[in-house]
Amino acid sequence: MLMASAVVVWEWLNEHGRWRPYSPAVSHHIEAVIRANPRGGSVVLGQVDSKLSPYIIDLQSMHQFRQDTGTLRPVRRSFYDPTSAPGKGVVWEWENDSGSWTPYDMEICITIQAARDRQQPWLDLTPIGFCYIIDFTSMSQINRQTQRRRRIQRRLDLTYPLVTGALPKSQSWPAGAGAANSSVTSASSTGINSLSTSIVAAASAPPPGQPCNCQQCMLVMSVKATAAAAAAAASSTLSPQNRKGKQAAPPPATVTRSPPNTKSGSPGAKPSQISVNSATSSSAPVLSSAGVASPRVTVSSASTGTIARSSLANLSRPTLQRIAMAQSRALIASGVPTVPVKNLNGSSPVHPALAGITGILMSAAGLPVCLTRPPKLVLHPPPVSKSDIKPIPGIGNSCRKTTKKQARKGKTPEEVVRKYLQKVRNPPEEDCTICMEPLASPSGYKSAQGQPPVKPDLVGKLTKCGHIYHLHCLVAMYNNGNKDGSLQCPTCKTIYGVKTGTQPPGKMEYHIIPHSLPGHPDCRTIRIIYNIPPGIQGPEHPNPGKPFTARGFPRHCYLPDSEKGRKVLKLLLVAWDRRLIFTIGTSSTTGESDTVIWNEVHHKTEFGSNLTGHGFPDPNYLDNVLAELTAQGITEESLRD
Repeated sequence: MLMASAVVVWEWLNEHGRWRPYSPAVSHHIEAVIRANPRGGSVVLGQVDSKLSPYIIDLQSMHQFRQDTGTLRPVRRSFYDPTSAPGKGVVWEWENDSGSWTPYDMEICITIQAARDRQQPWLDLTPIGFCYIIDFTSMSQINRQTQRRRRIQRRLDLTYPLVTGALPKSQSWPAGAGAANSSVTSASSTGINSLSTSIVAAASAPPPGQPCNCQQCMLVMSVKATAAAAAAAASSTLSPQNRKGKQAAPPPATVTRSPPNTKSGSPGAKPSQISVNSATSSSAPVLSSAGVASPRVTVSSASTGTIARSSLANLSRPTLQRIAMAQSRALIASGVPTVPVKNLNGSSPVHPALAGITGILMSAAGLPVCLTRPPKLVLHPPPVSKSDIKPIPGIGNSCRKTTKKQARKGKTPEEVVRKYLQKVRNPPEEDCTICMEPLASPSGYKSAQGQPPVKPDLVGKLTKCGHIYHLHCLVAMYNNGNKDGSLQCPTCKTIYGVKTGTQPPGKMEYHIIPHSLPGHPDCRTIRIIYNIPPGIQGPEHPNPGKPFTARGFPRHCYLPDSEKGRKVLKLLLVAWDRRLIFTIGTSSTTGESDTVIWNEVHHKTEFGSNLTGHGFPDPNYLDNVLAELTAQGITEESLRD
């Protein structure tokens, strides 16, 4: 145990491999959730910061999950010196191209604050891997190569949560199910000690007589069961009745532990070594976590694959885990048929303990067991070079842009509606389904302000579908819509004219990449990239003049490069031009209002999996999306217009 005080900073890993800190308020919120539920669970970040409403942290897997796009990113819990920047509530930020402020990574923030505390006039960040100079006099960041300057600022915020007392060198998370590798490193350039904790999956041993059902215990127990069966077989082979005419049994296996080098600064310092020796020796692979010294395990035996039961009983639990993993990997590498035992992380209705027990029984029966994890979410294809990106034959250009809606001039709402109606002189004895008044009676709606009055008793029949309404009711419905010159029957949804939507300005790119989608191995893939920036709502939107957000852009979507896939793309281009792909409203996944959302035309956003239902294989997807486009008034006839 390490007696210390530290501040806790929660961080997430971005696409550039940099750990980005959450704000102090978010870190306090996560710590509060942990205190309330030490066994782990999920943290809804939108409860403390509305800008993070799409995000949830899964404390079991230590990943941040974005609900609207399905993006997963690792997170970690780090400890820093209470006298450093996060312990003082100091945040250093740089001004980005949009004019807003972006906080530095925590290590850089600590380095900058330490240099300021030493009253240095400037700081060179090259030693820590960044080609910038911080000028404290002008409060600017200077690119050493381009000489470009950006403003920086020092801001005071909440201090990060403080933990005091005994900090374990190997801390479990979630409680009793995982361990944290902690190391204290000294930054010589800044004079600041930071205690970094990386959360990894390695459990501490339970008390004697209290086995747990975690993944590591299952591995250990599987190895012990296999070893016990092998030892019993070996004992039977070497019994006195079977020794005639056979070689003498090898000497019993022994366990030796070499003392570790206690000189902390010695370059020759090695981790403790554990060896299991007998007549002949063969080395097992050394398994270690990145950056963590692991005991080296040498397993020796007179006959390959046989380990004495007494030897295993003396091995530590982490060593048994490594042997189990090596055994599993060796089986896979050698091509031995393996039976997968899934759901150790609880991803299906089968209880994880049941999956583990199955593995133990199979191992005891001499069957090879391969412990596997649930399939991973594959949102994007492998990296593609620009030379491999090809245009789509038969479709000109590779990009479409939309701009703000242009106001339509000319016909009044009554003129638009009358264009699609036939006058009914003797209305039937039924109700108008818009105002719920009898068709023979006047409409229940009043004329809109600024519009010429319409006789409330006029009744008309829509020419295509034949449904009958008050003319006044249809004009009122048109005035409450997009006012684009089209009309949609409220009963059967038949569209009259060309329907357009309220999609904000943006860009749609499309091209072919040289990879195949699951279920479509014989063709390449069409990739569509939508990009819509945040902005201000127009008169056609729910709250004109109010800002709207655009979460998760650019959004990548995929189609098979088949004949039907290209047909769907052409119709999607029509839908984009008519501003029907997206709209502004309330997100059904996050509950956020005034944000860009999909508009009833489903897209596939998973490239190599279908865990969320938005991926492949999906044999009915192309037919379903064609039906959805037809409901928006987009058919093959639209391509000829």
